Amino acid sequence: MSVVKINAISVPPHMHERFEERFRGRAGAVEKTAGFEWFELLRPLEGTDQYLVYTRWSSEEAYRAWEDGQDFARAHEGGGDELAPAASDSHHLWSYEVIESSAPDRP
Repeated sequence: MSVVKINAISVPPHMHERFEERFRGRAGAVEKTAGFEWFELLRPLEGTDQYLVYTRWSSEEAYRAWEDGQDFARAHEGGGDELAPAASDSHHLWSYEVIESSAPDRP
């Protein structure tokens, strides 16, 4: 079964644009990583200042290989020093195992 990693990152409202720009400048290497399945950056709409970074992996081992590799470090350089820092130090990494999944049933 796949595993999901959700990184909840607190970003003050006045830094939202800068934070999103850092993600637009990310290296993109994760898409070529063995075991990578999905990425989404979720912007808060109300009630929180936390962005959610959602990634899905074929296994915990695939995620760990990405996290321990050089591509992880390059991807987390973001948009470079001129855009850093955008987020506060407040963030959490949540891990989940996918036990059920569905997609639209289209002919």
